[in-house]
Amino acid sequence: MRIVVLGVGNILLSDEGIGVRAVEELGRRYDLPPGVELIDGGTSAMELLDDLANCDLLIIADCVRAGKRPGDLLRLKDEEIPALFRTKLSPHQVGLPDVLATLAITHEAPTHTVLFGVEPESLATHMGLTPVVEATLPHLVDAIAREIAAAGLVVPPR
Repeated sequence: MRIVVLGVGNILLSDEGIGVRAVEELGRRYDLPPGVELIDGGTSAMELLDDLANCDLLIIADCVRAGKRPGDLLRLKDEEIPALFRTKLSPHQVGLPDVLATLAITHEAPTHTVLFGVEPESLATHMGLTPVVEATLPHLVDAIAREIAAAGLVVPPR
């Protein structure tokens, strides 16, 4: 089984960096088994195609504007995800839908995709998360670890 955990976002725009920070923290807090790849996708797009192709499970961590309260955690799976992209939810969003669509067209799409999004409080230029989103980070990391475990892999804390 091949699982890719992709953290996306711009760490220069405060809460927009939550996905990248989640991938970093997941690697620090959990002993991930073979077959689980952590990718800091930053604001990358099409250059991620090879890394994401043909995985069994793609888990995406990102900042999303979904009309929730700042710090709220959202989980979407498979067919729920395209509906999320009907409105612009993050500054780099144009790239991620294109990547997923390209993988589908080339028949290399992940078998399953789960998106964990966190509602931002601020996207102002600033290195670091706002306190409310920072407080959500452990919950996001634990949710990702549970998702990996639900796929049948053991994910012990460090």
